[in-house]
Amino acid sequence: MKSVRMILNQFTVGKKIHWPLLVFLVLFLNVKLVVKLLAILIIYCLQPDFRFGFNKKNLRLPLFYPLMIVLAIVNAILLGQFVQANYLVVLLFGIGFWAACILAVHQLKGIVESTDADILSQTIAIFFLLNVFVSLLQFGAIIWETGALNPFRYQGNYQKYFISTGDYIKGISFDTSTTNAILNAFGIIFFLYKRNWLLVLLCTATLLFTASNLVNILLFLTLLFLFIFHSSREQKSVIVICTAMLVLFMSKVSPQNNQYAANVLEKAFQIHESGKKEQERKLDIRQMPEDSLTADQRKEKIALLYLDSLRRVIAKREQKLPEKIAVVETAFHEEKPFIPQPSIHSAPFQNRDDTNAYRKELLQFAEQKKIEEKAEESYANTSLPGKAIACLQTGKYFLLHPYRLLTGAGLGNFSSKMAFKATALKFAGGFPQRLAYINPDFSANHLSLYTYFFSKRANAHSITNTPNSVYDQLIGEYGLLGLAAFFLFYVAFFARQYKKLTYGIPLLFLLLGFFFIDYWFEQLSIVILFELLLFLNLKETNPAL
Repeated sequence: MKSVRMILNQFTVGKKIHWPLLVFLVLFLNVKLVVKLLAILIIYCLQPDFRFGFNKKNLRLPLFYPLMIVLAIVNAILLGQFVQANYLVVLLFGIGFWAACILAVHQLKGIVESTDADILSQTIAIFFLLNVFVSLLQFGAIIWETGALNPFRYQGNYQKYFISTGDYIKGISFDTSTTNAILNAFGIIFFLYKRNWLLVLLCTATLLFTASNLVNILLFLTLLFLFIFHSSREQKSVIVICTAMLVLFMSKVSPQNNQYAANVLEKAFQIHESGKKEQERKLDIRQMPEDSLTADQRKEKIALLYLDSLRRVIAKREQKLPEKIAVVETAFHEEKPFIPQPSIHSAPFQNRDDTNAYRKELLQFAEQKKIEEKAEESYANTSLPGKAIACLQTGKYFLLHPYRLLTGAGLGNFSSKMAFKATALKFAGGFPQRLAYINPDFSANHLSLYTYFFSKRANAHSITNTPNSVYDQLIGEYGLLGLAAFFLFYVAFFARQYKKLTYGIPLLFLLLGFFFIDYWFEQLSIVILFELLLFLNLKETNPAL
């Protein structure tokens, strides 16, 4: 409680808080693009500085960002797309994302260089405390709506929450719950090294309530590595507590996530279920809890229980055959067979398969572009998740177009948030319909893949089924040059000073793992917090920077 009072006291007095940085973080991480642009405008009005320092002798910022802009322009020239008016808008919009990254990271670097490290740490602590508070309010709103203390087990409201409860815990960014989960994962590592145990536990609890299985797996693998190779006795104890919280959440709070995660892994690694099904057959399905059964198993259970009740009636009737027929008939009619009914909270009653407006738009688009028919032929007979299929699509694309391997298909032409945004289908925010642009290579591959999965039932709407990935974006749209630029001028920019990094090393490995999940550079969210934490870590270990 002492650490909470310290944080709250500093928040009230305002003596050790960098307020421009705090306001910038809150606004820039907001899901709305206009709010992000407002954050950049405000911070540059408060601290006007355009000396970016992209020089060979003393690189202040990652050269990766301007290189992406150069590659995008070069590709547009090589492909002759400057003459296409709609593509020109896409190109300018896409370059704008990279420019926003440069403007944001430049301000962060300047703030870190001119501010005491303790003040920066306290400001970051306040940001995470605000995020925890907003996440708690969001969770409390769900409890108020459902009347259930544990919405993760509540199957009313047509399973609006239940296993999807975590999707509504979006935190202070009001972005996806995955964004909230990753921010908290960064916070856990940061505060673990800062020995702020209370904020470690608060961030862990918030992370768990987002129910992001992929983020949980990546984080706890990182914590396991730290536990074995690089942690003090106190840190080991806190890691054990965090792990216990995960186990408790998965087993008691949201046990259905166990099955969901298992299904994802089975699909990802194509694990055959024949042995598993044979083992389940040995169990008496009549004794199995209904929540653990599939829809077909529930029907089988009802049929078996019904047949059992009939057998009991017939057995009693046969015992009374010597008696008068009337008595037998009376007994037969008095002993009515019991037909069990599924629980009102079970999936057949609560999981509606309504075709909402978004799915209708996808289906209409798929029909218009003849995507659905092609997609069924391509994806229906595979058990691979969408991300794995997307990787195969990218590999096949370059086999068919080897001359594009060096520079890629071009910005917005194959795999990026910009490619989805330019469809004007509101995949990644609004875009003018009259300026809509869809490249044939994107349409035949990742757009087709996304449409196939997300026009189906909600259980197919998983991040494992999206083609989104930073690596896919870089290789697909910028080629080998783009991928090389990322590792040589972004990863190496921070990793080259690995001897001076403490929490920066696990944060870097986490980021590389998270880059498999979404187009994070274009999201303008988690990357900026990562960069702030890395700059701070370098400042703490080398004050001369």
